[in-house]
Amino acid sequence: MNLQDLKIDQGWTLFLDRDGVINRRIVDDYVKSWEQFEFLPGVTQAIKHLSDLFGRIIIVSNQQGVGKGLMSEAEVRLVHRKMAEEIAAAGGRVDEVFFSPHLHSDRSVMRKPNIGMALKARKQFPGTRFNRSVMAGDSFSDMVFGKRAGMKTVFISSDPALAKKHPRQIDFLYPDLISFANAL
Repeated sequence: MNLQDLKIDQGWTLFLDRDGVINRRIVDDYVKSWEQFEFLPGVTQAIKHLSDLFGRIIIVSNQQGVGKGLMSEAEVRLVHRKMAEEIAAAGGRVDEVFFSPHLHSDRSVMRKPNIGMALKARKQFPGTRFNRSVMAGDSFSDMVFGKRAGMKTVFISSDPALAKKHPRQIDFLYPDLISFANAL
């Protein structure tokens, strides 16, 4: 199967992870302010293109730095608002950003790989059908999240060896978001 076989149109929803897909991941740390947020190359152009194809674009992000007390929910929301503004200025759109402030040890249904954020998105956007949704992320938990909800999954990684470790969880592999967008 290739991406064109999916026949993606405005009835489809794209779920995107944030750190490592949209912005540069800070190794062993968290993006705690807008000043630390750095778009990855080609991301705003990719989201502009993806906005033309998908009916909804929803970001789902684990942000346990909040649970650790390293930043507040208000600071995370400010980063998300400014990120969405920059994407809109480039001609793209983000329909909503959901994030889980919970620690991994909390075992919250809202934290990926659990599907609480997907269920919340479907409640807010009733037209969302998981069998007509794609989850694009750079971690195994993103792929499990997508599969648990019944979505197609796109693993964003420049290391194909990682994808080979979990072939049942990963439908497509691209090195970055712009490559995925261009493949559509």
